[in-house]
Amino acid sequence: MEWQAPAIVLDARPHGEGGAIVTLLTEAQGRHAGLAKGGASRGQAALWQPGNLIEARWVGRLADQLGSLSGEMVHAAASLAMEDKLALAALRSVSALTAAALPEREPLPRLFHGLVAIIATLARGTDLAMPEIVRFEAELLAELGFGLDLSRCAVTGGAEDLAFVSPRSGRAVSRAAAGEWADRLLPLPAFLLGQGPSTPADWAAGLRLTGHFLARDLFGGLHQGLPAAREQLLDRVAALG
Repeated sequence: MEWQAPAIVLDARPHGEGGAIVTLLTEAQGRHAGLAKGGASRGQAALWQPGNLIEARWVGRLADQLGSLSGEMVHAAASLAMEDKLALAALRSVSALTAAALPEREPLPRLFHGLVAIIATLARGTDLAMPEIVRFEAELLAELGFGLDLSRCAVTGGAEDLAFVSPRSGRAVSRAAAGEWADRLLPLPAFLLGQGPSTPADWAAGLRLTGHFLARDLFGGLHQGLPAAREQLLDRVAALG
């Protein structure tokens, strides 16, 4: 059994004498792990950094085996992000979140292409990539069955001046309908509705919004907390605001 495909490195952990257990995301294979012989060595370690785009080859005697991985670099996103602390934190966050959240070997092509788009956008600037990262987290929730409903107000049914999200139902609430309950709701940044530019304060609000439902509905069901890299990204973005 074998396959070859473009892939995103999500995680790499040392294993044995210089090897690494590497987790990838591909369009057709989904989240897929394998053993990279020599993957932790000086010659290969740079290849298996989270966020890198590679051309991967997996070989296994049986389909359900761990199998072995090899790869060639396509886009060294991890090294390119080293000089920008926010970009590096963002790259590590989306990689860790995807590795922890997705079921093994289940194709989710929309998430694969969404993550590729984030990696490409990070090369152009974190101010462009941060809104995409929040949208990606919302898409991840939707793909795994926990989608938010931001189309209409849960109280009035209208689509005007949506400003909050109910932390219980995940449905949008208009400013007028929120009234005195506004401080109990989650702020809804306008960029999630496709409206206007965004600021670091908006990014932080978006990360808190998606983070609430990721922690409660997805990772709560797995009896886990959000990945540390995701928490570190929110801290860094909040400090900017």
